[in-house]
Amino acid sequence: MSDKTTPEVLPLQRAVVSAWPSAWIDALVMCSDARGLLIGSISGELISIDAQAQVEPGEPVAFHPVAEVLSVGGQLVRARRS
Repeated sequence: MSDKTTPEVLPLQRAVVSAWPSAWIDALVMCSDARGLLIGSISGELISIDAQAQVEPGEPVAFHPVAEVLSVGGQLVRARRS
């Protein structure tokens, strides 16, 4: 999913994830390219995010907009709305 060029999730981001577990948005990847991802939330919202993650369309993910991280297969990746 990530390589040596992918920025590490910061300790502060991990703390925010722990402090606000209710902020997670469950979603499916709609499309993925070099610029980022388009995810569709369970509520039907389309969210464009900048994230360096190798994911396939249809793959389940969770986005934490407060901490700006994406959870993919149990791994946290830095992510920001674009």
